Amino acid sequence: MKIIKNPSKRVYQLYLHFCKFKGFFHSKPDFLIIGGEKCGTTSLYEYLIKHPDVLPAKGKEVYYFDYKFQNGFGWYKTFFPKVLTKKLFKLIKNKNILSGEATPRYLNHPHAAKRIFKLLPNVKIIILLRNPINRAFSHYNMESAIGRETLSFKDAIEHEDERIVTEYNKMKSNENYYGRKYYWYSHVEAGMYMKHLKQWIDIFPRNQFLIVKSEELFEKTTETYNEVLEFLGLTYYELPGYKKFKERQYSEKLDTNLRTELTTFFQPHNQKLYKFLGKDFDWEND
Repeated sequence: MKIIKNPSKRVYQLYLHFCKFKGFFHSKPDFLIIGGEKCGTTSLYEYLIKHPDVLPAKGKEVYYFDYKFQNGFGWYKTFFPKVLTKKLFKLIKNKNILSGEATPRYLNHPHAAKRIFKLLPNVKIIILLRNPINRAFSHYNMESAIGRETLSFKDAIEHEDERIVTEYNKMKSNENYYGRKYYWYSHVEAGMYMKHLKQWIDIFPRNQFLIVKSEELFEKTTETYNEVLEFLGLTYYELPGYKKFKERQYSEKLDTNLRTELTTFFQPHNQKLYKFLGKDFDWEND
């Protein structure tokens, strides 16, 4: 699909009307990887689209249910295979072919869950969760590298609330507002996982979720990958290699004292997650 860059409002509206018509011929996604950011979503998505029964979307991150919702569902569907393609695959190979996308900001967005439930009530949802301290430091380093974060990690954490709370509240009260700075500066808050998971588990049945520990994706890759395949109803498959995508080298290490402080901070949040999952991720001993 050709993306029109900087079109006039009229041309863009015509384009969206065309997408509304075109989208009728395209399928809905079968699965979504909704987050979290810096938790391995790109790697898992790249592994999944290498399975012979998975077709990639036209772009890993579509940002429809958070940033581009006003474009309409027809626009969104054009990112996925045509209905006829899936039917022919089923007819010829007697197999279902799946497709999906991975936008990690969906997890934290205040309206994404209800939007997805309304349009994709049966979709399978995959969530990757990483040690929140390592996730926060990784996110900080990414934002620093591209010039959006100018504070030290310690200062960024200390000033996080004043940088993100207003942005989040604006998004919550105005569905058309997209608070980029909330995502740029949400280093710690994004790792308070149960806070964000609650809005999803209050809406979707539990059996539509698979929550994966990010560390296991990279430590037990084949086993974890096939756990995801089983969840999606796909056959066992083993890739010749499992490259880590978007791996970043840090210019400095996380201060030991700051890590200790963050371990204490995250402990009650992690315990709520472990209780919900019935499984201890043991992040406190990383």
